[in-house]
Amino acid sequence: MALLEISSLSKSFRGLRAVANASLEVPEHGIVALIGPNGAGKTTIFNIAAGVYAPDGGEIRFAGRRIDGLRPDQICAAGIGRTFQIVKPFAGLSVLDNVIVGALQRCRTVSDARALAARVLDQLGLGGKRDLPASSLTLPDRKRLEVARALATRPQLLLLDEVMAGLRPTECDQMVEVFRELNSRDGLTILLIEHVMRAVMALARQIVVLHHGEIIARGAPAEVVRNSAVLECYLGEDAEV
Repeated sequence: MALLEISSLSKSFRGLRAVANASLEVPEHGIVALIGPNGAGKTTIFNIAAGVYAPDGGEIRFAGRRIDGLRPDQICAAGIGRTFQIVKPFAGLSVLDNVIVGALQRCRTVSDARALAARVLDQLGLGGKRDLPASSLTLPDRKRLEVARALATRPQLLLLDEVMAGLRPTECDQMVEVFRELNSRDGLTILLIEHVMRAVMALARQIVVLHHGEIIARGAPAEVVRNSAVLECYLGEDAEV
């Protein structure tokens, strides 16, 4: 059963077609990767799914309910959490308080939100830094904090926008294990945009490839990375996966 259904989605900006008639599904409890060159339209799809933009055409359904055109807060309340490619924590707040802001989406009291935020930080290996100002964190820890803020909204579907970018291989592998556990233990459904193919191949059960706003390939990872069109436009003949 598909938790997220994107059907014939289109979006243009000042006459430039960013997404053209794109359709994809994310099965409940699945992990799907959306890959492609820079400017392919991947983040535009995320922004439409998260309520930042309304589509020019097509529709998006989440758990059977049409959500395109809803506000971001309504989509978050429906059960979709997201991260941003450029991480911007509330620099003046502590790590814990940053996550409490997200937890207040689901919790009725600040004390409940604080307890949820603490659990999420422990899960992501940031418990020992909970009282530090967010501005003091390294890039890997800011990435973890970005994920923690999204997880604190208790989503059914998590949209991850390049959370592995800039991480060392060992740091990348640690993040992959966190997402695997969230998926297998908690049943979290994940749709990720990622250029780090090491992470894509380790996590995704299906890959969808976008190029110039159009989906040019989809399927199991081992199949997609050998697709001639994908090799030509994105991975390159000598790609290491």
